[in-house]
Amino acid sequence: MRIIAGTFRSRPLKAPPGLNTRPSSDRLRETLFNVLAPRIHGSAFLDFYAGSGAVGIEALSRGAVSVDFVERAPAAIAVLRSNLASLGITAGFQIHASSVGMVLRRMKPAAGTAFNLVFLDPPYDAAEEYAATLGMLGGAQAGLLAPDALVIAEHRKKEHLEEKYGALERTRLLEQGDAALSFYAADSAYVVE
Repeated sequence: MRIIAGTFRSRPLKAPPGLNTRPSSDRLRETLFNVLAPRIHGSAFLDFYAGSGAVGIEALSRGAVSVDFVERAPAAIAVLRSNLASLGITAGFQIHASSVGMVLRRMKPAAGTAFNLVFLDPPYDAAEEYAATLGMLGGAQAGLLAPDALVIAEHRKKEHLEEKYGALERTRLLEQGDAALSFYAADSAYVVE
């Protein structure tokens, strides 16, 4: 694994041992960031199920002003911290060592702190995490998202994600090998009560 582009281009990253964490492939990350290129500089990025931190670190490398990493597995958190340290990244990030659901319930929308980009890549075997996380972002926690925010879910190509989760509506689906990226944006016609 390596950083694809930006400040830390070609620098290697470690991955947690074992099969519990499945890092996004370099090729899929490159595809993701090619799509996000016009939006990444100056963005606030939220990396759910962060694992090694490869996606969030790529965002920092390409000019995101802040990244919030959310990961609960101690081994993955240790590797994430090691990756940040090896690159000399000491600011512009926050690590939430907790479950995504817990962090989502605790986060409070505040003026000027909305996220422009949210990436989620739960373990493929935890399919219920997609609906729970996307449902909260499209419903009770929609205030965490900037008006033009994109929410991107990495999933198995054969995994069926809904077209809508509350205020979030899928705008694009990219497939690559066995993986897919579903892009969601807020549906301005949807009113959260």
